[in-house]
Amino acid sequence: MRGEALKNSGRPLDQNSLQELALRYVSRYATTRHKLKSYLFRKLREREWSEDRPADVEAMVERFAELGYIDDALFAKNRAAALISRGYGKRRVTQALYQAGIQEGDDRQALDLSDAKKWDAARTYARKKSIGPFAQEPTDKDKCRKQLQAFLRAGHDFDIASRFVFAKPGEEIEVEI
Repeated sequence: MRGEALKNSGRPLDQNSLQELALRYVSRYATTRHKLKSYLFRKLREREWSEDRPADVEAMVERFAELGYIDDALFAKNRAAALISRGYGKRRVTQALYQAGIQEGDDRQALDLSDAKKWDAARTYARKKSIGPFAQEPTDKDKCRKQLQAFLRAGHDFDIASRFVFAKPGEEIEVEI
C-alpha cells in the first residue's frame, strides 16, 4: 500500500505539469542545469508526453537559468566550499563538479577557491584522520604509505600530502604561498 501512495499519478505530462515538476525540483534542491535536465528527461520517460509537439526541456532549463532559479557558478562555488571544509583537495573538487555537470567557465571561482584553500583543506584532512602532526604517536612506513594513498584519494597534491604524512606528531607544517 505504501508503494502505491508514492507512485506518480501515471498521467502523461503536458507543458504545464512539466514546468510544475521543474519548479518544485529547483525550489527543493540546489541544482545545476545538467541535473535539472536529467530529472525532467527521467520524468518524461516515466510518464510520457501528451502534447503533439515535443517537450522542449532545453529551453525550459535555459529559461530557469535566465530567471536565476539555477546558477551553475554559485552551485560550483558552494560545492567546492563544502568539500574544502571537509578536507578534500582540488582533484576531488574537480571530480565532484564534473559529476554535477558544471561546464568549464562556471567552475572558475570554485577552482580558484580550492587553490587558495589547499593548505587549509589538507590540514583539516590530516586533523580529521589523525595523520602526521595530528597523530598521537609516530607511524611506521606501511601505515605512512596507506595514509599517503588516502591523502591522494582525497584529492590533494603529492607534495602537500607527503609533507603532512611524513611530519612528526606535533610538528608544525610550513605553508607555501
